[in-house]
Amino acid sequence: MKKSHKGLSVATLLLAGIMTVTACGKNSNENTSPSQEASKAPAASKAAVSETMYIPIICKGFQHQFWQAVKIGAEKAAAEFGAEISFEGPETEEQVDKQLEMLQVALGKKPSAIGFAALDSKASIPLLQQAKDSNIPIIAFDSGVDSDIPVTTASTDNKKAAALAADKMAELIGGKGEIAMVVHDQTSRTGVDRRDGFKEQIESKYPDIKIVDLQYSGDPLKATDITKAILQAHPTLKGIFGSNEGAAIGVVNGVKEANMVGKITAIGFDSGKAQLDAVREGLLAGSITQNPIGIGYETVKAAVAAIKGEPVEKNVDTGFYWYDKNNIDDAEIKAVLYE
Repeated sequence: MKKSHKGLSVATLLLAGIMTVTACGKNSNENTSPSQEASKAPAASKAAVSETMYIPIICKGFQHQFWQAVKIGAEKAAAEFGAEISFEGPETEEQVDKQLEMLQVALGKKPSAIGFAALDSKASIPLLQQAKDSNIPIIAFDSGVDSDIPVTTASTDNKKAAALAADKMAELIGGKGEIAMVVHDQTSRTGVDRRDGFKEQIESKYPDIKIVDLQYSGDPLKATDITKAILQAHPTLKGIFGSNEGAAIGVVNGVKEANMVGKITAIGFDSGKAQLDAVREGLLAGSITQNPIGIGYETVKAAVAAIKGEPVEKNVDTGFYWYDKNNIDDAEIKAVLYE
């Protein structure tokens, strides 16, 4: 297994004393190397560069531990590169309007650059255009937008990661049967890409597997109810994929509450303590983990380069891995898991 060298690991940050973050198949899989295409970032004014670089980071929310791990990476990079950052997001990942308000407020502070993980890949474009017109570089992270305004996007290749989850599902259910999907949303780039990556892989590669239901929610409680409804509607179901931390935990809880443990193969995405525990207990067959600390670190690193007018790669690929009960304690996997 090849370890990603792109992002900063949890273990590294533990050694650095930033924060204690513990984590609790086959070899892990990592996505392909990033595009070598570089774009020339709009240079910030000389005054902005000479003063302290202020970079507001706007994430999708604080409902999941994933964003706390992204924050650790962003803070590490800020300390390393001499930047000042703020890190905020709405209470849940369904509050698109709240996130747009935060972006508007950030623009009003005339920052040196902005890091932005869009809840809606289209709704934020007018505000991002304002940033571009004001010569404020936008660094997209985790979830891009349907625009070329961001100078770069630091993220997982979500389509490839979800395709790997589909391959694992097919392997675990014996290559045939009915399955379902609980996807965290249908507006963000991550939601769309994970949905399409999983669905397209199943449909193109596994003709004897049929996706009989596709529902949306990244809220654990709602995803639990959705899962129970799916199980009731499809009594011969063999597996369910949950596309993020909240959706995966909802799937696990729904299967438990429906007394279907051992009869349903559940696969998730991301990590967090609840998913890690579920994998260890055999409630979740496995999951795809990203490198959230690496995402945060690369976002601020790219922002600093953009502020200075240095070229940045158009896409910064931060990697992904499959983990299950067989490799969850491997050093290389522990380095990208978070609680």
